[in-house]
Parts: sequence; structure tokens; C-alpha cells
Amino acid sequence: MKYNENANENLNILAKGAFITSQYAGQTNVMTIGWGAIGNIWAKPVFIAMVRKSRFTHDLLDKSNEFTITIPHEDMGEALALCGSKSGRTIDKIDALGLKTAESEKINTPRLDCKGTHYECMVLYKTDMKPAALDEITKERWYSDDDYHTIYFAEIVNTVEK
Repeated sequence: MKYNENANENLNILAKGAFITSQYAGQTNVMTIGWGAIGNIWAKPVFIAMVRKSRFTHDLLDKSNEFTITIPHEDMGEALALCGSKSGRTIDKIDALGLKTAESEKINTPRLDCKGTHYECMVLYKTDMKPAALDEITKERWYSDDDYHTIYFAEIVNTVEK
């Protein structure tokens, strides 16, 4: 499947909640995301993900430089709620929710085994947000606690529709 098939539909679902899965040294974590972008940069299909530095996922991503994105095409409200409110440092969210994972075809990090679009991603570039470069309205609304994101530009090396 091409990365941009159903892109508008997938971006609409992403805005309501999707999953980023990370893995390093035998630790796997899944986290809810609601922000991201799908595009073409450096002549490559790219997913842009933002992860706050305080998150366990951030630690795993910085070590592995890969992740999977799951855009669910079924109701996963309970999983989205738990994965968006609990830390992988203190709970195995995959086990707690009874979720299953499947091996990715091109990277080591697994994807969630559910109905949806799954992107296997390799980090090409990452950058920390610079608070001084951010407009004041956005800063006040989303960063009043000074917990800024790292922005990951990752090549979509494989897309699976299940």
C-alpha cells in the first residue's frame, strides 16, 4: 500500500487519536498521539511525529531511531484513553489492555495488531523545539509547563493496511 492512500481519512482519524509504538532493548511502549503529519520531504515519504521530552516514548525513540504509527480503523477509545494518560515507565500498557502486536516488515519495532493503517518509520532528522521561535498564543496554550516536544521527521519505510 502507498503511504498516502487514504491520507485525508487517516489525518482526520489522527486528530482524534492514534498510536505511536517505540521499542528499545526489550522494552516496548505505546502512546497516544493526536498531532502529526504525512508528507514528502527529501524525496521520501515522511511521517512527522511530536513527542514531549518528559515521555517514556521519547527515551525509547532517541535510542532506537524508529517507531510505528497505528491509525486505528476501529473503536479503540479505551486504549487511546489509557495510552494517553498512563506512563510506560510504570505500566505495561500493551499487557494491561490485552493488545497484541505484530512484527514489522522493515524495522525492529512492532506495530499494533489491529484494524488500521500502520506506518513503519525510521528517523531521518529530529530537532528540539525552540521556545523563543514559537508564537506566544501557541506557547501559552500548549506549553505553559515548559514541557516542549522533540519533532521527529521519519521516513515511512513500509505501510501496512490491515
